[in-house]
Amino acid sequence: MRQRIITGVLAGAIFLGLLVAGNLYFQILVALLVIIAMQELFKMAKLQLLSFEGILATLASLSLALPIGNQWLGLHLDGGVMLFTIFLFAMLTGMVFSDGKYSFEDVGFPFLSAFYVGIGFQNLIAARQEGIAIVFLALFIVWSTDIGAYFVGKSVGKRKLIPSVSPNKTVEGSLGGIVSAVIVAVIMYFLYKTELPKIGYPKLILFTVIFSIVGQIGDLVESSIKRHFGVKDSGKILPGHGGILDRFDNLIFVFPIMHLLGLF
Repeated sequence: MRQRIITGVLAGAIFLGLLVAGNLYFQILVALLVIIAMQELFKMAKLQLLSFEGILATLASLSLALPIGNQWLGLHLDGGVMLFTIFLFAMLTGMVFSDGKYSFEDVGFPFLSAFYVGIGFQNLIAARQEGIAIVFLALFIVWSTDIGAYFVGKSVGKRKLIPSVSPNKTVEGSLGGIVSAVIVAVIMYFLYKTELPKIGYPKLILFTVIFSIVGQIGDLVESSIKRHFGVKDSGKILPGHGGILDRFDNLIFVFPIMHLLGLF
């Protein structure tokens, strides 16, 4: 527990400090997080990041995550999407010269990993560009969901949610997490109404329920990935907390849905 607290305080201070700083500082942090997350996925799959597909997949993920701009090579195109496409085509081209050792199926894991990581962090940066308040709203929804689910689950949890994926999660804990997230979101909206999108309380409550559920799905998705590869944590870079994916699995799902619903 002492190790968890120390790691949490130090990592949290670095993340929040660079989040507040924004701009290039935060983008450099996100780039590092993307690289580490990709390394964690490749390590779980017992693949080398410093390989043909590993390097291309990481570059593809960075292309999606970082704000490259909409004027690419003088054309009105999304630079990130175009670079992602080029790196994907390069991975597919590798099949031609591999003498049958590198197949279409082999491209699937690097491609999906690049999209999974890249699209989540892309929307984190987009949210920060819109304003720091919306990022904190997402963070507090996710954190309060986790805390509420943990304490309610420990206290009254009986019915298993999806035991084949995460044996310790319960239906009662999941519902407790949603209620906790709604309470925290309403308090935040009351205190920071001018900084947050003007959506009103009914829509805020509906959106918070959606974000809380989506965040829990993101957590279960990562649990499913780890169970498939037979690992407990995605990595060890955060002692007592696991890896980067262990800390950002909820947010990778939440930020794109927030964007989809027009909050930034």
